Amino acid sequence: MSDSRAHILGAIKDALRHARLPESARPNSDASPAERLGDHSANLIPARGKLGSKARIDLFIREAERVNATVARVSGLGGAPREVARYLSKNNLPTTLKIAPAVADPVIPWTSQTLLIVEQGRAKGSDTVGISRAFAGVAETGTLVMLSGPDNPTTLNFLPPTHVVVIAAADIAGDYEEVWARIRKAGAGGGTGFMPRAVNWITGPSRTADIEQMLLLGAHGPQRLHIVIADDEIPRP
Repeated sequence: MSDSRAHILGAIKDALRHARLPESARPNSDASPAERLGDHSANLIPARGKLGSKARIDLFIREAERVNATVARVSGLGGAPREVARYLSKNNLPTTLKIAPAVADPVIPWTSQTLLIVEQGRAKGSDTVGISRAFAGVAETGTLVMLSGPDNPTTLNFLPPTHVVVIAAADIAGDYEEVWARIRKAGAGGGTGFMPRAVNWITGPSRTADIEQMLLLGAHGPQRLHIVIADDEIPRP
């Protein structure tokens, strides 16, 4: 290890050694994981996301579009296949879909669109369009929250160049803390009783500006992100 690196790490360790959290912020080492999940205190919550239902969804759409996602709204889940077929046709994209079991038939009737070729399962490098469902959305940043699991494989979020996400309007929250509270509630046994192995927060398609500060979409994941907001609730597995 170089002398400069050792000096920097030593300074960090020294600062941590002398740091003292207030009593209220110190974790209770005797508490069980379920107790700590259930007793988590919320951090500072911006007023930006404290909106009524309509204004919250409108803000989510504006923020998602601001970061190069496209958004469509359908009145019911039955309209999702038609919207996906329209989007793919408009952009001259393949109509072969790899979909998450969470949004497969009979939840969404994909067979109603005969032009769509649908297969369930995890995405592979050869798949061109992946469709998954969002656990939640965050209005203040237009962010999608994806939970990993057999019903919603994480590979669908990253491998296909086109990612389509279906989300229920009722699942769009105002802020991050509200979504974390929902996840903790499920993990503590208040919902499905599980904690996902991964929670992915997706804001727009993949991007980078590392090369001469020129924005490039699709550098590390999908080039396109299309969000379908359904007014219907989407059944959870």
